[in-house]
Formats: sequence, C-alpha cells, structure tokens
Amino acid sequence: MTLSSDRLAPMANAIRALSMDAVQAANSGHPGMPMGMADVATVLFAKFLKFDPANPKWADRDRFVLSAGHGSMLIYSLLHLTGYASPSLEDIRNFRQMGSVCAGHPENFLIEGVECTTGPLGQGVAMAVGMAMAERQLNATFGDDLVDHNTWVIAGDGCLMEGINHEAIGLAGTLKLGRLKVLWDNNKITIDGDTSLSTTEDIAARYRASGWDVFDCDGHDFADIERALAEAAASDKPSLVSCRTLIGKGAPNKQGGHDVHGSPLGAAEIEAARGYLGWNSAPFDIPAEIAGDWHLIGKRGTATRAEWEARLAVNDKAAEFTRRMAGELPAMDGIRAALAEWVAGDSNVATRKASENWLNVLAPAIPEMVGGSADLTGSNNTKAKCQDPFTPTDYAGRYVYYGIREFGMAAAMNGMALHGGVIPYGGTFLIFSDYCRNAIRLSALQQTRAIYVLTHDSIGLGEDGPTHQPVEHVMSMRLIPNLYVFRPADAVETAECWTIALESKETPSVLALTRQNLPQLRHSGDMLSARGAYTLRSAEGDRKVILIATGSEVELAVKVRDELQAQGIGADVVSMPCMELFAAQDEAYRREVLPNDPAVLRVSIEAGITQGWERYTAFSRNGGLNIGLDRFGASAPAKVLFERFGFTAEAIVSKILEKLST
Repeated sequence: MTLSSDRLAPMANAIRALSMDAVQAANSGHPGMPMGMADVATVLFAKFLKFDPANPKWADRDRFVLSAGHGSMLIYSLLHLTGYASPSLEDIRNFRQMGSVCAGHPENFLIEGVECTTGPLGQGVAMAVGMAMAERQLNATFGDDLVDHNTWVIAGDGCLMEGINHEAIGLAGTLKLGRLKVLWDNNKITIDGDTSLSTTEDIAARYRASGWDVFDCDGHDFADIERALAEAAASDKPSLVSCRTLIGKGAPNKQGGHDVHGSPLGAAEIEAARGYLGWNSAPFDIPAEIAGDWHLIGKRGTATRAEWEARLAVNDKAAEFTRRMAGELPAMDGIRAALAEWVAGDSNVATRKASENWLNVLAPAIPEMVGGSADLTGSNNTKAKCQDPFTPTDYAGRYVYYGIREFGMAAAMNGMALHGGVIPYGGTFLIFSDYCRNAIRLSALQQTRAIYVLTHDSIGLGEDGPTHQPVEHVMSMRLIPNLYVFRPADAVETAECWTIALESKETPSVLALTRQNLPQLRHSGDMLSARGAYTLRSAEGDRKVILIATGSEVELAVKVRDELQAQGIGADVVSMPCMELFAAQDEAYRREVLPNDPAVLRVSIEAGITQGWERYTAFSRNGGLNIGLDRFGASAPAKVLFERFGFTAEAIVSKILEKLST
C-alpha cells in the first residue's frame, strides 16, 4: 500500500502521543527516543518490514530489534498500533507498573512481538548480528523459499559507543551479513548532554572500515527516510543508516536537549506538544482514521505469509525445518546408546577433551548445533569433525571463528538462539566469562538455549598464572538465576551435562571444563548428573563424613574417602556437577544424598572460593568444613599448585580429623 507523507505524519504522531502519555502516567521512562525516531519507525513498518501481527512467530518474518531499549514505548506503540494482540491499550496505560507487559525495557518473554530483551546498550546490535547469522545459516540449509528475511535494528548513540558494538560490527562485516540493517538514531544526545562531551570519533568511517555500507537521511523527512532505507535494503553489505533526528521531536520547549532523554515531559510540556503537533485527542486516544491506517499496515504481511506457508507445505524439507524452528531435538536414541558405551568405558582425559569427543557424537546427530570459539578453538576443543567453518562463501558451515570477541560472541549466540532454528554454543576460557557476563545474564533472563563451553576451569591450568586461573568464577556464574552451571568430574559426567544442556530449551548452560586429565570415576548408572548431585561412593560402616565435590576435585574426594575409610571413618562422596539441578530436586531426594544428621561432618571440596558452599555444610557437625581457595593462584605446574594450596588427600584428611576431634 502507498501512504503519502500527509498520512504518515499523523501516524508517527500517534507514536509520539502514546509515548509521552505513557511515560507521564508512569512518572518514569524515556520519551525522547521514541518521539525522535517515530518518523523513521513509521516508514520502516509501513514500507519495509516484513511481519504479520496475526502470527508473531512466523518463521520468515523480518526480525526487528530495538537495541536502544530505554525507548521501549516506541516498540510498544508500534506493536499496539499495527494490531498485535499484545500489548493492549490498558497495558500501555500501565507502562512500567506491576502486571503490565510493558516493562521499563522490552522483554522477549512478556510480548511475542519483542524479539529480544534490550536495555543494556549495544547488546541489541550484537544479538541482531547473531540473528542475521542464523538467517544466513538456515538460508544456506533450506533455501530462499523458506528463509529469506532481514534483521532491522534501531540503535542509539549509546549502543554505538559501547565496546560490544565494536566487536559486533567487526564480526558482521567480516561475515558480510548483508541482511543486517542498523538504523542509527543520530540525535547527538546522551543522558549527560551533547555527545561531544564524550566522543569525537567518526562513526561512519568506523563502520565503513569494518566492511559496512553507510547511508544517511534526515530522520524527519519521510521521502528521505524511504530513500535511505531502500538503499540499505538493496545493499549486499551490512548497512548503517544514520538518521539525523531531534530527540523529543514534538515537545517544543524540550526537543533537542538531554532533559527529554530520561524524564517525563511534564503536564505543561505535553499540553504544548499537543498544540505543536496538532494532536487534539485525549491521552491514550487514537483517532479512528489514524488507527485504521496503522491496522492496514499490520495487514500488509498477511498475503506474504500465506504465500510462504504454501511454499512450506510442498517443500520436501518442511518437516525438518519445522522441527528446528520449534526447538525440538531429533531422536536421541543413538546418543543414549553412545552414552551407555561411555559409562562402560575407562577413559582418562581432560573434561575439555571429553567434551570434544562427545561433540563428535552430538554434532552429526543434531545438525542445528552451531559452534564456535573466541580464538581458542584448539584449547576449548569446541570444533567437531563434521563442522565446516561458517564463512561468507559457505553460510552452511556450522563453526564460527569469532576472533577475540568474547562479549560479542556471547551476545551473538543469544541472537542465534532467539532467532530459532539453530542451537549455538561457544567457547572461551572460564576466566574470560567476566568479559561476557552480561550477555550470559541476558541468556538466562531471555530463557535462551545458549551453551557456554568455559575451559581451563581452575588453578589446574597451571603455568599461565593468576591472570588466567579462575578462582571466583564458577561460584560467580552460580549467582545468575536460570543458568545451569555444570562442572563435570569425568568423561561420563561431561557427556551427561552436555546432553542435559541440549535438552534444556529455556535455560542456558555453562560447562566448566578442565585442562588436566581426570580418570573416569563412574562405570554404571543412569544419567545421574540430571539430579544435580548424587552419591558416587557410599560409606562403609557408620557414616561420619560426607565429602561434596565438583569437577577435578571429585577424584580428590575419592582419595580422601579411601584414606578415611582406612582409618575406620565412614565417608560418602557426593559428586555435585550442577548445584541448580540439585536444588530443584524434591526434599526427599536431597535428604537422601545429604542426610540432615548433625553428627555427620559435611565437607565441600572445590578449587575456588568457599563462599556459597555454606548452604550445604553450615548445618552439619561443627559448622562443616569448606576446602577451597579464597585467594588468587600462582604461576607453577598444576601438581605443584594443588599441593601448595592444600588440595591433597593428606592435607584434607588432616583438617577433617581435626574437625572431628573438636
């Protein structure tokens, strides 16, 4: 459909009116960005974006990411006006209030039309890179008939300043992701004031240097906006469109200044804005003619979606495509059989190597798995034999060389998972989880199936020293809600934890893996790691001690147990590969593994900080005992370090005997 500027202008003003009214009603929010980008967003939705509100999950829709998530009223207005079932006008009236899906920043699990949770600046752009990667990978696998769409982003000055933006655009340019289009709200304002306070860089030059096309437009001239977006849409490179805008456009006394960025306009300024815009309707009231035009825009994709569904119905890959987009795994019978063989084996390998070996079972059987590493492939062991590189000349590849971009990698993985059709995993050293922690947090918040392979998980990595030896990191990861943190003890637990991670559709996972070899400790049993913790060795005689350990320290716990038993002290060994899964078990099982017996001494053993282990040891005999490392490591061979810091059977038995004697 064709809409003239005369009709587009009041449509854009509807966004402005809803945005300023909602922020004012909440007495909280950011009216400046949605008011400033209303004209650009109107052109995008009216003339370029491929979507259908009647089916928000249509697989071949364009993805729209509001990276500048503080301007959330922009996307809430657009979704409501174009006819999405959510948010309702009542939701918008209750913007930022308890119970409203219109949260302060867009959250993907509250509204179907919100593709990803945004707010932490820069991550929306980086997640969009992952969405564009997923689109190309699926396109190469299933063809244009099923996968042929763009990823559009609205980003602000803050998104482009954040360091993750540099990582993301470098990756996108290298991979030549021509289906990625970023619309930059170039209003030259941040919260503190004019952007000249903090930056003088040539942003367009930086993008061009990264392999992007750059276009510009007057962000308040509908014809110029359309021209620039058409040029970006036609480009075979990732594209940045610099939209020169006036923040708070329509508020006559505040537009263009930083005061309109993150505060309500106030009743007087809203009244002035209504006069300035010629908007005579009451708060939250959209005139019927304008609402009708927006609903026509919302119906623009109906025929396109129907045509796509007809192509899907006759496509010989339809079943496989539908399965992948639904996030359902293929039949796991072969994988279960392979796991049974592993349990019966007798390996002695680092868990990072066990992970690689298990990937060579998983990746051929689960073709949607797309792996990668932040320049540590040979150390993380994340590449399966069946995986070719994902490159501009082969988007069917299933392995991404992310370069030294840990944060960008993690955010891109979120975007891939949110796009659907692929299951991303990526590797780096555990110590560098701090670089990408906020993206891992967003994985958990957004309920994505992203799997982080974090190797070199303790002082056991040895000579690289304390800069590379994680101490607080495993426990730090455990602080993030809805995140499974796995620290497997041997090859069997590694395979089990990988399998559990893949089966967890709405919970991301961390696999903390060793550099050093570990013996296989289990040779029978069901998938015990699914319980989070289990009794690996039972006491002979009266139980006096329960040793609770993870990862490489489970082997040590077994040695401690054997020495205690030799002295007539009965001891259990509990392997706890995942605290989160253990906490989710029923009380009966938890009491079976950790009996509530004040006469029994509970001892935790983990080569990391002890804070956090009190939840399992504090209520046991004499307050329990926590063996760990509450300091930084040192540069030396792993064996020397473990001896130096007391991770030997002799040292731990001595502490246990002392505790039992008091």
